Amino acid sequence: MIIGPVFAREATIAPRRDKTYIGRGVYGGFLLLTISAAWLVTSGSQQITDLGDFARFGASLFTLLAPLQLIVALFFGALFSAAAVGQEKDRKTLLLLLLTRMSNSELTLGKLCAALLQLLIFLIVSVPILLFTALLGGVSFAQVARVFLVTLFATFAGGSLGSCMALWRDKTFQALSATILTLTIWLGFWEAVGYGALGSQWFGVSTASIAGATSPWRAILIAARPDDFGVAASLGDAIRLGLASITPFLAVCTTLIVLINGFAIAMCRVWNPSRETIKNATMEEDTWRQEAIQARLDREAAERRSHATGVRDDNPYSDLTDNLFAVEETLRDVETREGTAGVAVAAREVLAQKSGLATEESIATGVAPEGKYKVDAAVSSVGKARPVWNNPILWREIRTRAYGRKTFLVGLVYFMLFLLSVYSLHATFATVATPTFAQLATPVLPLILLSMFLLNSQAISSMTSERDLGAFPLLLVSDLSPKEFVFGKLIGAFYNMKEATIFPLLLCLYLGWKGATSPATTWYLFFGILILYFFVAMIGVHIGLQYENTRSAVATSLGVVFFLFVGVGVCIWTMLAFSGSFEAQLQPFLAFMLGGGVGLYVALGARNPSKAIGLASFALPPATFYAATSFLLGKPMLVFVAIATAYFFASLAMLIPAIDEFDVATGRATAD
Repeated sequence: MIIGPVFAREATIAPRRDKTYIGRGVYGGFLLLTISAAWLVTSGSQQITDLGDFARFGASLFTLLAPLQLIVALFFGALFSAAAVGQEKDRKTLLLLLLTRMSNSELTLGKLCAALLQLLIFLIVSVPILLFTALLGGVSFAQVARVFLVTLFATFAGGSLGSCMALWRDKTFQALSATILTLTIWLGFWEAVGYGALGSQWFGVSTASIAGATSPWRAILIAARPDDFGVAASLGDAIRLGLASITPFLAVCTTLIVLINGFAIAMCRVWNPSRETIKNATMEEDTWRQEAIQARLDREAAERRSHATGVRDDNPYSDLTDNLFAVEETLRDVETREGTAGVAVAAREVLAQKSGLATEESIATGVAPEGKYKVDAAVSSVGKARPVWNNPILWREIRTRAYGRKTFLVGLVYFMLFLLSVYSLHATFATVATPTFAQLATPVLPLILLSMFLLNSQAISSMTSERDLGAFPLLLVSDLSPKEFVFGKLIGAFYNMKEATIFPLLLCLYLGWKGATSPATTWYLFFGILILYFFVAMIGVHIGLQYENTRSAVATSLGVVFFLFVGVGVCIWTMLAFSGSFEAQLQPFLAFMLGGGVGLYVALGARNPSKAIGLASFALPPATFYAATSFLLGKPMLVFVAIATAYFFASLAMLIPAIDEFDVATGRATAD
C-alpha cells in the first residue's frame, strides 16, 4: 500500500474517538446555522412569493458557503499537516519511524493523509448541505461538484505544503509560520495578478485567466458561478463548459501536489535527522566515549595503586567501569571494521594531552607525572556555561535558539510584506487625494491579521514544545513559580515575534503621520491592536496549558482566532448580502452570537471552567460585531471601547487562572 501503515492506523483509530463524531456534528451544525440565519434574514426583510425568490436565496447562500469552506479547508489543512509532522519531530518519534522498513512515500503520504482525514470527513459532510441549497433552486448539481473538486484539490495542495515545510524545518513553530506566510503570499500575489497590478497580459494570456488557474480564491468563485445555458447547446455542454472552467486550476493543483510531495519524498531522509540532531547525537557520542576512556583510566589507576600498596581498592562502580570499558572496546572494533581505525586511540591521546599527560608513559598509564589524574579536565573544557537569568523560562525564550536557527527567515519574509504594504500605501497617497477606509485597510488589514496568526502560533508552539520534548513534567517539579512560567512564555512570544508586532504598529503611526487618520483615531488603532496582540498570545498560552496534543492545541487556538477575526466578518458579510437593514439582522444574528459563545466556552473553559471565562466567551462575539458595525458607521471611539473592554477582560480571564490555578490547569493537582 503506497500510503502505508501510518494512514491505516489513523483510519482505524479515528472512528473510536468521540471528537470525530463531535467534529462532524459541530461543522454540519455550523453550516445549517448559517443557512437558518440567512433564511430568517431573507424572510424577515422581504416577501417570498415565488420560486424565483427561493432560487435567488439559494444562489446567494451558495456563493457565500463555497468560499468560506475553501478558506477553512485550505488553511486548516495546511496547519494540520504541519502540526502532525512537527509533533513527531518534537517528540523524537520521527526518528523511530525512519528506522522502520517504511519507505519515504509511505511515511510522507501516510502522515499527509492521516492529518487531512478529519478535514476530508468535513468536506463529505458538507456535500448534502450544499445539495440542499441546490434543491432551493438557482444552484445546479454541477456547481456543487465543481466546488467540491476545487476545495478538495486546494486542501491537498495546502496540506502537501504544510507537510513538506514540517519535514524540512526542525521546529513546529518554523513549520507553522512558514506555511502561513507561504499561503498568504500565494493568495495575495495571484490576487494582485488577477487585478492587473502586474500587467493585463502575460505571454498573450490575460492575467485574470492566469489568476483563475493558480489562485484558490478565484477558482472557487469561478466554480460557484451558475452554468451559462445561453452559450451551451444542451445541459451536457453546459456541464462540460463548467468543468472546463476549473480544469486549469485542477491541473495546476495536481502539478503542485505531485511536485511538492515528490520533493518531500526524495528529501525525507536527507532532511531527517536534521544537522542539529546529528550534531547533538555526535556530541552525546563523544561524551559517551570520553566517559568510557575516563572510566578505563580510573580502573587502571585503581589497580596500580592497589598493586603498589597491597590494599585492594573496592570501587562500588566497578561493574559500571567494566561496562564502559567494554563499550569503548566495542567502538574500537566497529571503527576498525568501518575503516576508521585509530579514532578511539586518537581521542584518548587528545584527552590525555589536554589533561597534562604529555609523555608517552603517562599516556600509556593514564597517570600524570604529579601522580594526579586529570582526564576530567578535558570534559570540563568542552564548553563554557552561560549565566542564566532569575527567570530561566524567559532566558530560554530570548537567549537561546529554542525554536531553531532559521527563525530569522520568518521575520525577513514578514519584513518584505511590510515593505510591500508601505509601498502600496505610498502609491495610494500619491494617486488619491483623500483615500477611503477601504483603500487604506487593503494593505494594512492583511498584515495585522497575519501578525496575529503568527503571534498565536508562536505562543502555542512555545507551550506544546515543552510537552513534546518531555520537559513540561520537569518544569512542574522545579521551583519555578507560575508567574515566572506564564509571563516568561508571554514575553518570549512577543520577543520572538517582534517583527510581526512592531511593523503593523508602525503602519498605524504612518497613517497618522500622513493625516489619513486623526490623532485620536491613530491612538485608538495603536492601543487596540496592542490589546488584540495580548489576547491572541494569551489564547496560545491558555490552550497550551490544557491540551497535550499539539495538533488539537493548534487547531483549537487558531480556530478561536479564525472565528473571532474572520468568522464574525463573514457573518457581517452575510447580513449585508441579504439585507441593507441592521434592524432586520438583529434577531437571527443573536442566534449566531449564542452559538459562537457556546463554541468559545467549550474551547476555552471546558477543561478548566470559570465564570470569568464563561462571561468572556459569550461577550466576545457581540463585542466584535459591535466594533465592526461601529467602524462601518465611522465611530472609532466606540470600536476602541468595545475591543478594549471585551478582549482585555477575556485576556485577564485567562491570565489570572493560569497563575492562581496553575497546578489545576497543568494537571499537577485537582480542584478537590
